[in-house]
Amino acid sequence: MTTGSTRLSKLARREQLLDTAMAIVRAHGTDSLTLLSLAEAAGVSRPIVYDHFGTRPGLLIALYRRLDERHRVASKEALRDAPAVPREIARVLSAAYFACATDMPEWTAVSAALKGNPEMDAIERELLDDYTNLMATALRPYSGLTPEALRLRCAGALGAAEAIAAELNRGRVTVADAVTALTDLIVGGTGAGTRV
Repeated sequence: MTTGSTRLSKLARREQLLDTAMAIVRAHGTDSLTLLSLAEAAGVSRPIVYDHFGTRPGLLIALYRRLDERHRVASKEALRDAPAVPREIARVLSAAYFACATDMPEWTAVSAALKGNPEMDAIERELLDDYTNLMATALRPYSGLTPEALRLRCAGALGAAEAIAAELNRGRVTVADAVTALTDLIVGGTGAGTRV
């Protein structure tokens, strides 16, 4: 139990709990992450953990959203710094996507632990829609496709990205090869660079 001198604000406590949850998943996998194991590892009472997350799926969803936000911020920063060249924008998007697979291996594990959860299915669709829109917005100035057609092709590229990430996670391709393949798919599939 915490003392008054170490009492954290609710937001700071939530961040501390999510940091601890991430460490548990990284060290022992998602099967080891429960509300009880989190409370013990964080040195807090069970009611504190229950108050923040309610259920184990609630905890895993919060962790998934946190990982997604980190990925989204990194992607936006990389896009902001990218040269205004279609292939380079596609490369930056590809590199950011696969950085997630290599820098945040917990993301796949957390997602897998939530398969079949209706709330998680809805969240994954929402986050995929958001990322599809981010990609389409970045490529729109360079594509001759209608916004609807460009968005659909971006959705397809992200489906391909997931398949390539599976190959990457199996050790069948390198990160560089994965980035090149997805870059080529994005440029070829979205017509990036066709608008002058």
